[in-house]
Amino acid sequence: MKMTDLDLYTATANASARVVIRRYSTSFGWASRLLPAPTRDHIARIYALVRIADELVDGPAEAAGVDKENRRALLDDLEAETERGLRLGFSTNLVVHAFATTARAHGIGMELCTPFFTSMRRDLDQAVFDESQLDEYIYGSAEVVGLMCLAVFDADSNRESSERERLHDGARRLGAAFQKVNFLRDFAGDHDDLGRTYLPAETVSATAQTLTDESKNATVASIREDLRAADASIPLLASSCRPAVWAARAMFGELTDRIESTPASVLMSTRVRVPDTVKTRILVRALAMKARQ
Repeated sequence: MKMTDLDLYTATANASARVVIRRYSTSFGWASRLLPAPTRDHIARIYALVRIADELVDGPAEAAGVDKENRRALLDDLEAETERGLRLGFSTNLVVHAFATTARAHGIGMELCTPFFTSMRRDLDQAVFDESQLDEYIYGSAEVVGLMCLAVFDADSNRESSERERLHDGARRLGAAFQKVNFLRDFAGDHDDLGRTYLPAETVSATAQTLTDESKNATVASIREDLRAADASIPLLASSCRPAVWAARAMFGELTDRIESTPASVLMSTRVRVPDTVKTRILVRALAMKARQ
């Protein structure tokens, strides 16, 4: 069948999303390669929109000299373009067009996108969070992304409400765990370069916003609780998706272990990483899981 102009445009948009995840992601990118090709492409489109928004808030936009108010305006424009893309099924922004293609096919609407952009907007203003504000931030910045991915993973399934609720909770908790790991892993850069502390104000040094072993351990305990809840839902996923989700979860589990064994004073200046040998071991186990399907 001959490719239409719209087919060519959409294929080009989808290719742009694959470039974004390939250039920007390591752990998430290689875990997603364990997914079936169509599912992997949908996840890349979700990742691309999230990444572009994040880069707009913190990265190249600021480096290009775009001030905070103009970055806010650009973020507002991106949210408006996302809403329009979801409504029309077309966008002149290739990443938005690719995302809209996936979102419209899987019932992802602005009820998930709006909280995401709200959290991104907070990154332009808020340096310190109280516990309630942090919960809202984590929901918008991470949990909704987990729910978007779940919409793709669980497409066309016929489940009882109890299973849907467990999967919904698991997706949120896994997203929350990943985000909290990033808070601790990236503490030095967030604090020193961006002037932000993504931990409740009452759990860090009130005078200098420094990380303490007590606050670090409390966050690690919260991460482990989230991971346990997520682990209970992973077996409910379609078998084709389980190896990839397990691999991502295993990677962040390794990061959690290493963060727990690293003094807070070291985390204040060092970004903890998982060695390539450990990543390879996780990938091999995930490939073995996939081969047994």
